[in-house]
Amino acid sequence: MTVSAESARELSALWGFAVPSTPGITAPEMVLACERDELDVLYLDGSNFLDVMPDPKRVEAALARVPLRVHQDIVLTSQMFIDGDDVILLPAATRYEQEGGGTSTTTERQIAFSPEIVSAPGEARSEWRIFSDIAVRMNPKLAPHFDWVDNQTLRTEIAGVVPMYAGIENLSKTHDAIQYGGRHLCEGGQFPLPDGRARFTNLDIAPPVLPDGAFFLSTRRGKQFNSMIFNEVDPLTGATRDAVYIDHRDADALRVAEGDRVVLRSDVGSMNARVKIVALPSRSVQVHWPEGNVLIDAGINEDASRIPDYNAVVTITKLNEEVKS
Repeated sequence: MTVSAESARELSALWGFAVPSTPGITAPEMVLACERDELDVLYLDGSNFLDVMPDPKRVEAALARVPLRVHQDIVLTSQMFIDGDDVILLPAATRYEQEGGGTSTTTERQIAFSPEIVSAPGEARSEWRIFSDIAVRMNPKLAPHFDWVDNQTLRTEIAGVVPMYAGIENLSKTHDAIQYGGRHLCEGGQFPLPDGRARFTNLDIAPPVLPDGAFFLSTRRGKQFNSMIFNEVDPLTGATRDAVYIDHRDADALRVAEGDRVVLRSDVGSMNARVKIVALPSRSVQVHWPEGNVLIDAGINEDASRIPDYNAVVTITKLNEEVKS
């Protein structure tokens, strides 16, 4: 559902409190707000800003400024250990341990039901229970709007609030699933625009202009998925976490071999890396994240999505040459 004045009014009437009609702030904007002391409370449900955001030292300093930080997650993460005035940890159950079962959405738009696995450890609780309790304690008058008896009640409310998710209220056992939007989106060539027609735009994207001896660096976000990013050795390539992937032609020009230690430098940081020779376009290199985040400029964000530009222009120097200089 798109946030608008109309949709905000509808939700406000449904839930009994004023729902903002403007979008919330993005993760980069949260870090900036922390730096400016504009936040009294930062509530982080999952993720790890120290791992996913550019310039981790800046992120650490920013989060330390917030008077109260609340971290809700299924595991311990490094951002939880940043010093602060008050830091609260809320252990959450995994998606498979949600009271009354839970749902997840696949890349094929399938909303699939997973029955509850009764094994949540210690004080871990269903996330929807945590949010409900916090909302009611912050404003007891809202209790009737958060009095879900069980997860089934919550799914029924979702179906009423989000028309596209209609059918989620009927999911109750293994293999139950619905595909939101139907089997094909925009079936029959009808698109969600005033005239029903799609819009195509020609873009003339100029390749980056690289200074002599420089390389275009990208972080391998498309090549790391879920738990793979936590491995010390990439099971697909055999590369270590500190690897820099480079084409053999560029490696020859730099006079470096597989396994050599090098230093990567951008305008904002540096990283020691180990050469991994692969097939890549000339003058293009890749590194893993979060290790490579030190090379990324936190001040460059895409205008529409406000997502950081996880690319950089770097120079590469062999480590023993760096020491000599």
